[in-house]
Amino acid sequence: MEFNEFLQEVMPKIKKLSELARESTIIDNTFYSKYEVKRGLRDEHGNGVLAGLTDISDIIGRTTEPDGSRLPCKGILRYRGIDIKDIAGGFVRENRFGFEETAYLLLFGTLPSEKELKEFKEILSGMRSLPVSFIRDVIMKAPSVDMMNGLSRSVLTLYSYDEKADDISISNVLRQCLQLIAQFPLVSVYSYQVFKYYHEEGGLIINTPEKDLSTAENMLHLLRADGKYTELEAKILDMMLVLHAEHGGGNNSTFTTHVVTSSGADTYSVIAAALGSLKGPRHGGANIKVVKMFEDMKAHLKNRSDGAVRDYLNKLLNKEAFDKAGLIYGIGHAVYSVSDPRAEIIKSYVAKLAEAKNRTEDYELYEKIERLAPEVISEHRTMYKGVSANVDFYSGFINSMLGIPTELFTPIFAVSRIVGWSAHRIEELSNKGKIIRPNYECISEVRDYVPLKDRK
Repeated sequence: MEFNEFLQEVMPKIKKLSELARESTIIDNTFYSKYEVKRGLRDEHGNGVLAGLTDISDIIGRTTEPDGSRLPCKGILRYRGIDIKDIAGGFVRENRFGFEETAYLLLFGTLPSEKELKEFKEILSGMRSLPVSFIRDVIMKAPSVDMMNGLSRSVLTLYSYDEKADDISISNVLRQCLQLIAQFPLVSVYSYQVFKYYHEEGGLIINTPEKDLSTAENMLHLLRADGKYTELEAKILDMMLVLHAEHGGGNNSTFTTHVVTSSGADTYSVIAAALGSLKGPRHGGANIKVVKMFEDMKAHLKNRSDGAVRDYLNKLLNKEAFDKAGLIYGIGHAVYSVSDPRAEIIKSYVAKLAEAKNRTEDYELYEKIERLAPEVISEHRTMYKGVSANVDFYSGFINSMLGIPTELFTPIFAVSRIVGWSAHRIEELSNKGKIIRPNYECISEVRDYVPLKDRK
């Protein structure tokens, strides 16, 4: 019997066992209160439990008043102590690409001089290649329908091509991280091209990176058949990469990076674990949900009046529309309440791109949702803090206007966030912390072992 035939025959038994597995692992919610468990490592107000220290970035959503109370404030994000708005404003005023400069800042703690930035770009450019026959032997073999899985597999396979794969000295880890930062755009786009070739019967296009192009420019060059793009498109994608490069040590994928690094694992295993975390729709896949939610909304709205939009938002929260999850995707954040600084920066570019792509009506609908959603949410739920549009709200819309397929939305996030993961991995190794191991209280009742012949 072939495996697929065996699997089809045994699935009813597995489904029955799955119910047993589920029932045996359900924990009474009262135990969480009894043992004062901080579910999701957050308290009842959504504040994260302090689990470590970092010097890489700071996220601020509240201010502490003289009386000790904490009040919501406009969101602030700082990379190595510098406000993200100042970083973005700096390279925009000078009409430069900013991702490489931002990567240098996050990895080394200071803004690079012109000479340092030039040398850093040359290092990344020289590493922007894959091992001989890697596309044929790895990416094209058993192509994945999910680009994040393809990216993870490629990262783990790159371990086999590294003669010092297990060396966790800072110099070797930095070398590995720089190579992965340079290689991620290639692996992501090539994985998509192969997927399209095999699963959608499209033509196979493999463009090679250009030495003098920025990361954002190369992404668009690799993705498009003719390799062409406009300056506006490249500059907006570059800004997206800057804003997604880092977001504190507590986000799910970065915390995963710290956890796996603390075990002494190699760089490839650490980054693959972070990729697995980022893949989840509650983390890196959120902007895909936003785009799909808007498509569903447009399909069901009879008109785009405030009343019609409110009705749809109410249906979302009542689990009557879209995926019936009771969520308005892109609205709200674990830390930010009044505003997400990344969303504020992105929004300033969305209107320009929407006009260039003849999608101003869609942009107006996004603006309307951004205005109405917090009001509707407040009518449905008791909130300890306000809600506002987060970075995912507009990022998916931007990706779609850039012609980036949804299959690459999360990989592009990874192309950016690997910089932050790399910085945090080096930080964890540099400080020689203990292996990260939080406590879980066991609530099982003590039972006797029953011999097999006596079991019912």
